[in-house]
Amino acid sequence: MIKARLIVGMLAVGAMLALPPATVCFAQSAPDAGSAAATGGPPTPAAPAAAAPHDWQSLSPQQQQLLQNYHGNWNSLTPERQQALATGSNRWLGMSAEQRAGAQQRFNQWRAMPPAQRQELRQRWQQFKALPPEQQQHVRESFQKFRQIPTERRQELRRQWRQMTPEQRYNTIERRKADHATRLPR
Repeated sequence: MIKARLIVGMLAVGAMLALPPATVCFAQSAPDAGSAAATGGPPTPAAPAAAAPHDWQSLSPQQQQLLQNYHGNWNSLTPERQQALATGSNRWLGMSAEQRAGAQQRFNQWRAMPPAQRQELRQRWQQFKALPPEQQQHVRESFQKFRQIPTERRQELRRQWRQMTPEQRYNTIERRKADHATRLPR
């Protein structure tokens, strides 16, 4: 549970990056194969190393409407950017209204964060992505368990965590690792 709290920020960024609103989402690079899995969704295929340019006319009418702000300078965009926009527009169009509303809310929260906090979350996300797949899965599972705890208890745990010194946090993590290791079947 403690480990999950350490990584909550990373997963929040993952969720925000996986499902931001259309016009902002498409300005980002295409997600890698593991990023959607971090939010519980199916993995998305990795973008090719050298993306082929997309002709504006190759986009569906719905994609063109969604990306209308890019129409005038579409051909001046890099092939990678065009690919990211096309992929993102497909992802956005495939979302339910509920998913889009959630994505919009997460994006608004992201934009409201101070730049330093956003940078810290980006770094945590990179650390998460650098973990081996089995550790990523463990973090996801821990995060899901944490989310199932009643809101009041989660807030209390967060408050306690913030009040700990770095040494206390380290000791808590190590103790939890030891507890977890003793419960593993051998």
